[in-house]
Amino acid sequence: MPQSHLARLVKLVLLLVPIFTMSLLQAQSSSSDEPPGRALFEEHCSSCHGGADGQGNNGQAPLLGSLQTMTAAALEFAINEGVMYGQASVLPNEVKAAIVDYLAAEEDDSWLAATMCAADNRLVDLNQPAYLTGVGVDANSSRNMRVENAGLTTVDMSNLELAWALAFPNVAALRASPVIVGSTVFYSATGSRKVMALDANSGCAKWVFSSPTRLRSSLAYGPLGETGVNAVIFGDGEGFVYALNAATGEQIWSADVRSHGRGVRLTGGMALHEDKVFVPVSASGVSQGGTPTFECCVGHGEIVTLDAASGEVRWVYHTMPEAEYTGAVSSIGVRLRGPSGAPIWSTPTVDAKRNSLYITTGENTSHPATNTSDAIIALDLDTGNEKWAFQGMVHDVWNTACGRTAGPNCPNQAPSTLADKDFGGSATLVERSAGDVLLAGQKSGDLWALNPDTGSLLWNQRIGSGTASGGNHWGIATDGERVFHPINDPGVARGAYAPRPGMYSFFVGSGEPSWSHPVQADCENRSERVPSCENRNGLSATPLLIDGALISAGVDGRLYIFDKNNGDILFEYDSVRDYDTVNGVPGIGGSVDSHGIAAGGGMLFIGAGYGRMGGVPGNVLLAFKPKGN
Repeated sequence: MPQSHLARLVKLVLLLVPIFTMSLLQAQSSSSDEPPGRALFEEHCSSCHGGADGQGNNGQAPLLGSLQTMTAAALEFAINEGVMYGQASVLPNEVKAAIVDYLAAEEDDSWLAATMCAADNRLVDLNQPAYLTGVGVDANSSRNMRVENAGLTTVDMSNLELAWALAFPNVAALRASPVIVGSTVFYSATGSRKVMALDANSGCAKWVFSSPTRLRSSLAYGPLGETGVNAVIFGDGEGFVYALNAATGEQIWSADVRSHGRGVRLTGGMALHEDKVFVPVSASGVSQGGTPTFECCVGHGEIVTLDAASGEVRWVYHTMPEAEYTGAVSSIGVRLRGPSGAPIWSTPTVDAKRNSLYITTGENTSHPATNTSDAIIALDLDTGNEKWAFQGMVHDVWNTACGRTAGPNCPNQAPSTLADKDFGGSATLVERSAGDVLLAGQKSGDLWALNPDTGSLLWNQRIGSGTASGGNHWGIATDGERVFHPINDPGVARGAYAPRPGMYSFFVGSGEPSWSHPVQADCENRSERVPSCENRNGLSATPLLIDGALISAGVDGRLYIFDKNNGDILFEYDSVRDYDTVNGVPGIGGSVDSHGIAAGGGMLFIGAGYGRMGGVPGNVLLAFKPKGN
């Protein structure tokens, strides 16, 4: 059949869908007590999100159980303007409404009453030391905390105990790093709409901010330019940035950074430097490509730079031009667009000495491929002009159509590698008398060391072959002498792929190996709590260094604290269990992933639960302290 005829046939089918859908809804509502949205979800959504039986998930999208923790407002925004816009755009409004009705959790904030501190214990004292101001720990994104900020030493690490657990209802994934100022922990329960100022000693809330949109990124803290106001800054899952007065929780400003349309997510933390806020945008079209009739693909990564005092846009860096029709069509005759992709999942790194901002990017999602995908890029701090770009993998063009059975939008034309091997973590600057080094880990398993002046390669090491959620997923840590490179690598050995989950360290100056610690599955008495524990036990979360200790955690929920000099385990804890929580909300631990590890003021904080990428859902923030303190 000629492509033009096929395209017209596809459009005709889409025109008939509303009529068929109304008949289906009416028939189901009259013949069954089962909500009609369930069958529609199974038909349109389960291939990515899994069905009621847990089967069919593509390993990338949140599972059905996670979706059922979202409110109707959050779901409606996601499918009408947010990350699911592309997929949902081909569905009639009646179908979307029925699916939302089936999925939506009831909005009930009654749990907050038991979470609030006593009225005389709600002061947020910002005159106390700021222990942790952003996910990177410092401007270099080293993830190396000073002892005086952590309030912990190596000796303390083998003597930890759980101080308290705080649970969040209707939440299945905790991915965000808090910021810590004195006795206050500012925290965002990812997927919820609450940002809280928590008392570090007890876990009660001093204030709560209810966001109109679903939260996603880690928090940042600092003064808003010359205003003198200290703020908590964060981004959401829909393309908005917020600045709150840290003392009161009141909103100072919000900014819509969706400069090129819908389907925008803010995943990495904001970087606050002097009078600017650098916002990493992870738009890409990667999810929309999974819908066969979507004209794939649009969206790309950006850095949107805001005025810290007002939230107004200063400058924008685009990883590529806006997508246009390429003249090609998919196998079912739908027109294709590009370029797209190169999202920025990570927190930018500020290099004031060189007046540079370092970013890392993900894959392209449609042709033509660009040289800014799977890349480390240096930008001018003042203008956003590109100084240099180093590409870790060329021609990595991939989207969610490239599943177990490739859909029409899978960019399988040569020479695409179909790898999905992003940079998910920040680039890390190491300042050395022998010459500075810029480091970054990649999902390919690669660890790259570059000259920060030119972007030229100094050395490279690779552990395994990586996967779409394997290799180095969310970043590295360094003490300046060694760099620590966690590897996730889920799944079982197949073909040339041999998983190598564990922690690997290398000397910064030479790239030579230091020590390694492969992690082994532990399924005894855990298999019911940890699905696929035999092959999903790798280290995905961004690690954290404190004194002589290296803190990491697995997607199977196990917390590890290593001796950074030799890899010996100082402390281990299984977080996948039920918890008695300080606010009375039922709590259960799960995978530790993304930015789920933080510390400050004598305490270690772990976000236990990550119901994405095949992880174990959970809803508790765990606070540890040395015994006797």
